[in-house]
Amino acid sequence: MVASTRIFTPIKEDLNILNSNLKKMVGARHPILYAAAEHLFTAGGKRIRPSIVLLVAKATAPHNILKSEHRRLAEITEIIHTASLVHDDVLDDCNTRRGIQTVHSTFSTKIAVLAGDFLFAQSSWYLANLGDLEVVKIISKVITDFAEGEVRQSLTSFDPDISIDNYMEKSFYKTASLIAASCKGAATISNIDTSSQHDFYLYGKHLGLAFQIIDDILDVTGSTELLGKPAGSDLKNGNLTAPILFALDECPELYHLIDREFQNSGDNQKAIQLIQQTSGIQKAQDLAREHAQTSLEALSNKYECEAIHTLKLISNYVIDRIN
Repeated sequence: MVASTRIFTPIKEDLNILNSNLKKMVGARHPILYAAAEHLFTAGGKRIRPSIVLLVAKATAPHNILKSEHRRLAEITEIIHTASLVHDDVLDDCNTRRGIQTVHSTFSTKIAVLAGDFLFAQSSWYLANLGDLEVVKIISKVITDFAEGEVRQSLTSFDPDISIDNYMEKSFYKTASLIAASCKGAATISNIDTSSQHDFYLYGKHLGLAFQIIDDILDVTGSTELLGKPAGSDLKNGNLTAPILFALDECPELYHLIDREFQNSGDNQKAIQLIQQTSGIQKAQDLAREHAQTSLEALSNKYECEAIHTLKLISNYVIDRIN
C-alpha cells in the first residue's frame, strides 16, 4: 500500500501554505465560533480534497506554476468539506471525528450548526472574491448538492428497497460533487479547453464515488481508529450502503434487523457479521474499482507530468485502502 503522506510529497510545501492560510481564513469575531473553527482545523485530516485541487492546478497551469486563485480554491474546497462534516456529525450524532471530540459534543449542537453555517458563509465569501464567475457557478452548486444528499439520505433511512443507483446518486451529492467541481474549477482557472476541463471533472467525480464506496466498506470492515469516527455508524443511523445493499440479495435475515432498526442489543454487530458472510463486500469493492479505473481513464489522454502521475497514484491509493 502506498502511504498517503508519500503521495503528496511533491506538494508538501503547498500543503504547509494551505494549512497556514486556513487558520487565518476562518477567524471569527465571536470567540466561540473561532474556537469551534480552530478545533476543526487543529484536528487536521488528510487534506485529500485540496491536494487534488493543487495537483490539477499544477497539471493544467502554464509551466506548472500555481496562481493565487488556485491556492484559494484549494482552501475554499477544504472549508466547504469541513463545514459539511460539522453538519454530518450533528445529523449522525457522531461524538468523535479524526480522533477528537466533534464540535457538537465539545460545545453544543446549536454551536455546531452555527459553526457549519459560518464556514459555508466564509467559503462563499472567498469564492465570490475569486472574481471568476464561471468558477463561482461550478463550486456554489456543491453546497446545494450537499443538502440534496442529506435529504435523500434522511428520506431513505432504514429503507432496504433503495437501489444501488439511488445509493450512487446520493454518494455523488454527498462526496463526489465537491471533488468533481473543484477539479473542474482548478482547470477553469488555468483557462484550458472545455473538453479537458470536463475530463478533470470526470476524474474527480469517479474518484469521489470510489472514495465514498470504500469509506462505506470500511464502516463495516474497519476500525474506529482507521475511520476517524466510530465503526458501524452507518448501520446505526439507518444509512444503508453498498455492502449491505448487495448482501441483502443473499441474506434475507438482514431485512429483519433493518426492519427493527438495529434496536436490539448486538443487532449492529450481528448485521456486520452477516454482511461479511456474503459477497456484499466483494461486490462493493468491485464497484469501487470500476469507478477508480474510470477516473484513471479520464486522465489517459493527458500529457505526462509529475502532477498527473500523482493524481493517478491517488486513484490507486483509494483502492489500496481496502487491501
